[in-house]
Amino acid sequence: MQYDYVIIGAGSAGCVLANRLSADPTISVLLLEAGGSDAHPYVRAPAGFLKTFQDPRFNWCYSTEPGPGVDGRAIFFPRGKLLGGSSSINGHLYVRGQARDFDTWAQMGNRGWSYADVLPYFRRSEDRPGGDPAWRGRGGPLHVSDIHERHPICEAFIAGAESLGLPRNPDYNGAAQEGVAYYQRTIRNGRRHSAATGFLRPVRGRPNLRVETGAHALRLDCEGRRVVGVIYRQKGRIRSVRAGAEVLLAAGAIGSPHLLQVSGIGPAEQLRTTGIAPLHDLPGVGEGLRDHYAMRVVRRVTRPATLNERARLPRLSWEIAAWMVSGRGLLAFSPAHVGAFLRSRPELDEPDLQIVFTPASYGEGGVTGQLEPLPGMTCGVWQMRPESTGHVRACSPDPQTAPAIQPNYLMAAEDCRAAVEGLRWARRLLSTGALAPWLGPETVPGEGCADDAALLAYARTRGSTVYHAVGTCRMGTDPLAVVDPELRLRGLAGLRVVDASVMPTMVSANTNAATLMIAEKASDLVLAARRAALARAVA
Repeated sequence: MQYDYVIIGAGSAGCVLANRLSADPTISVLLLEAGGSDAHPYVRAPAGFLKTFQDPRFNWCYSTEPGPGVDGRAIFFPRGKLLGGSSSINGHLYVRGQARDFDTWAQMGNRGWSYADVLPYFRRSEDRPGGDPAWRGRGGPLHVSDIHERHPICEAFIAGAESLGLPRNPDYNGAAQEGVAYYQRTIRNGRRHSAATGFLRPVRGRPNLRVETGAHALRLDCEGRRVVGVIYRQKGRIRSVRAGAEVLLAAGAIGSPHLLQVSGIGPAEQLRTTGIAPLHDLPGVGEGLRDHYAMRVVRRVTRPATLNERARLPRLSWEIAAWMVSGRGLLAFSPAHVGAFLRSRPELDEPDLQIVFTPASYGEGGVTGQLEPLPGMTCGVWQMRPESTGHVRACSPDPQTAPAIQPNYLMAAEDCRAAVEGLRWARRLLSTGALAPWLGPETVPGEGCADDAALLAYARTRGSTVYHAVGTCRMGTDPLAVVDPELRLRGLAGLRVVDASVMPTMVSANTNAATLMIAEKASDLVLAARRAALARAVA
């Protein structure tokens, strides 16, 4: 069996690639996904993330290695395992990042990745009704909507933020990011609008595109210095497929380096220690992991007004019915309603903290978890450009054994400083006069947690991932780069890596929007290379 292009992973990047490459009817495309269908009510309902969060039907359910910066804890680390990947289980927030993020990539030697270069790909991917066409796209595959219901506590939170000097920003994905605003969401008519919904589902009927689910890639098939195909397991059988042009690895910041390593591509000595015969010594594979690490502040609400009450029977029955009929109500909410982008200290040129606010309080589980029985409000915060880096490393030659994931949260001094300042900002935002009619006592971390040492200790013992892993197959021109600026694997032909793992630095944002952009640009790089190859063949 042979196709022109074999795509490994039907997450955000894989769905974009499948759509754009198969638009040419002369190109044959195979898309392999280890997980299953996304056709489940928990996936369709925006609030269903509370159900898919720890469900192995939809989630790889990884855990990190115990971390020295997080009080020796192992932290639950979800990754999507279904069509749409993590875009089918994420929190829906659409945040691009700052222009400086991408200009930094270009300044690191990645020509073609400045903000001016990538803005057209952001615009191409989205459908943002009413947006400024200088910054926003119309008619693209991914629908980006505003929240359907503006809660009075959210309005008070925004007013309070303005009283602290944060401007209300009409579009944080436009000319500037700084300020406070309602989050933009990948939700359409009250249903999740994942990469599978926007990019893959409309083109599933193309005769030149084949989508295989339950297809777990085991290793890359190499001949000499070229990757020529993929070996995968499906329904208990080992299968192989060849790529006439290229293999496009889009398994994410955990899956992509892991598959490279179990295929013998990575740091040679480390692979030998794991029992893997090195095929190609590439020291940067799996190194450079970065992730956003969040803390939260929670206050009780003194009068019934929050989402907590709406999530209890009998009211919940009405909310479910409202969503099924009209796509509105509790089930149509994303986990965060309002966001703020701010500077932890005034001398910074750009915001370095991201805030998420919701008129609800949750049990254990990071920024969000199961809704608590008592009314509350939550303000989460994370440092947008963490300096701490970690790794993803194969633990066994068996590709079905989960890799070791070590983000090394809070190991850099700047990350610790930003965590403390972020918690202080969250407290200020939850203590404004505008919120006074609702304010009850602080329950997390609690008013006894006051000085810097106590706040940092709280961050270490109670913080968690925001599921934004990047950087483990870094794009660049230095010796530790894994792919070049055209996303081609260094030292072997026939393979590109196309997903969040190629980000050379963390974006100042949730990572899904930038991942979609990377895949949009990658599709043009692939098609340009194909045209050049055909021209050479004719010549």
